Amino acid sequence: MKDVAALAGVSIKTVSNVVNGYVHVAPDTRARVQDAIDQLGYIPNVAARQLRSGRSGVIALALPELQLPYFAEMAGRIVQAAERRSWTVLIDQTDGQADRERNLVAGLRRHAIDGLIFSPLALTGEEIARADGTPMVLLGERVSHGPADHVAIDNTAAAADATRHLAELGRRRIAAIGAQGQPSAVTAHQRLAGYRRALAEAGLPEDPALVVPATSFHRADGAAAMERLLALPDPPDAVFCFNDLLALGAIRTLLRSGRTVPGDVAVVGFDDIEDGRFSTPTLTTIAPDTARIAEIAVELLAERIGQTTEPPREVRVEHRLEIRESTS
Repeated sequence: MKDVAALAGVSIKTVSNVVNGYVHVAPDTRARVQDAIDQLGYIPNVAARQLRSGRSGVIALALPELQLPYFAEMAGRIVQAAERRSWTVLIDQTDGQADRERNLVAGLRRHAIDGLIFSPLALTGEEIARADGTPMVLLGERVSHGPADHVAIDNTAAAADATRHLAELGRRRIAAIGAQGQPSAVTAHQRLAGYRRALAEAGLPEDPALVVPATSFHRADGAAAMERLLALPDPPDAVFCFNDLLALGAIRTLLRSGRTVPGDVAVVGFDDIEDGRFSTPTLTTIAPDTARIAEIAVELLAERIGQTTEPPREVRVEHRLEIRESTS
């Protein structure tokens, strides 16, 4: 490391910052250090570094359902961000089950995990606060302003943007697919609240028949919900779906019934998954900045592992409305 620092004309600390992936290094300095590393063939001794620091270099990532493209993409983004710090990521799927989430949180120390990035669906903030002290960053909407740093988008504002877009197109019978009744379904509650807010802003009445629940957020649920909506005496002329898979299922039902999208029914999804960019028609959707969410989550976790004493932080990441063929 001393040789790298001498060749690059920087301090040993700067070399350490580059090797460990810390973001607060000027791009030209990082490039100079990386060039020196490449010239000298320097390879950090990971085992020695772990012995010196008392850390394993391993973090855990726990997500509800990796079959959902949004969570799969998020996992990939977090792995990429962790690799820049030479961390290994162990990934667990909890299925949103309380016992699995509880056992995960309780067993981190036994498995020599330095920290956890966690998207809980079942545990409350009080239960998470009883964890064993392992550094933690929370994703999703289930627990906010709680015992750990939390990174998320503003789901209510994003859902309002999606619904407002449909209203601005002149649609007047705007349906919503994805409502869920259980108290733990915070994401669905927030998106429903945003839908209602935008209807009120547009002066449109809320018709309870146009709000259709979904047991899960998969294509089949969206297709079935759309069938229910088409059976109404006065079907919708637009639909806001609480994720892209629901929207793709709804579009399938619309096309099979002989409707056109967006001619007869305009459709908006949520998540900006890759399938929606290649569907027919391509899908208008809310796009969370998943790369930024992952980067911030890893950065906050690194600070917690470094024993920062900051109180738990709430970070809101931007979203955007991607307008494509399903509404344009």
